[in-house]
Amino acid sequence: MANETWTVRRLLQWTEDFLRKHQVEAPRLEAQILLAHALGCSKIDLYVRHEEEPPESERAAFREMIRKRAEGVPVAYLVGYRDFYSLQFAVTPDVLIPRPETETLVMEALRRIQSTVAPRVLDLGTGSGCIAISLAKQHKTAQVTAVDVSPAALAVAAGNADRHGVRERVTFVEGDLFAPVTAQTFHLVVSNPPYIAHREFPSLDVGVRDFEPRSALDGGPDGLDYYRRIAAELSGHLIPGGWVLVEIGPTQEAAVRELFAAHLEPGSTYKDAAGRPRVVSARRRK
Repeated sequence: MANETWTVRRLLQWTEDFLRKHQVEAPRLEAQILLAHALGCSKIDLYVRHEEEPPESERAAFREMIRKRAEGVPVAYLVGYRDFYSLQFAVTPDVLIPRPETETLVMEALRRIQSTVAPRVLDLGTGSGCIAISLAKQHKTAQVTAVDVSPAALAVAAGNADRHGVRERVTFVEGDLFAPVTAQTFHLVVSNPPYIAHREFPSLDVGVRDFEPRSALDGGPDGLDYYRRIAAELSGHLIPGGWVLVEIGPTQEAAVRELFAAHLEPGSTYKDAAGRPRVVSARRRK
């Protein structure tokens, strides 16, 4: 091993095996993402550089990332970005890492506003801004207000809005849920709130439990604290006929639907790509 030539091909092979032994879910993909980042190239470029031997400085940077990944640090934090809804979002440990399941929320939200000119949209707990920015990017006249209690998260989100050219149509405000928008009403309210119950934390993946912000995960003893608050305060912030869509954990559909039914007209539940209940909708009666 000491005398082996560490080509790009060999680095990928060794790293894939190493990550698989550490029970990383997608070892080949993550090996490619991390090596491409260390070499300052795209994943596609790796294929034409298979026989190239990177310099020691780049291999050292790669080894350090692999060490941290084996300790559980999410790959998105190591490279500083995550792809979501065909866009690339900068992420830091101050924000939850965007996930493919949340794209279901974006798709259904866009269906609700597609025929509305200049719809007013509220994103509660925006984090990286992935929902708010994706909606603004796809709907060219949408006016989005994005709320988060964390100033550090809002700084990340604002940078992402600048990157994707929607900053003039997305307003970022600091505060707790509806507190910063007391006198405003919206055509659509969306949220991916914290929904992990306290009993679930010990069984979470180490990358989630130990590295992602707890404030973006902790939904209280039963995981429903934020849904209760949103449901109770929501109707005064929706126009007549306006919609709310919230992401849920896959076991929370019945409980969340019941909470919203006490205040609004129930809508449909939408499943993610894996077939699990992922988005609950409701509307204010006209």
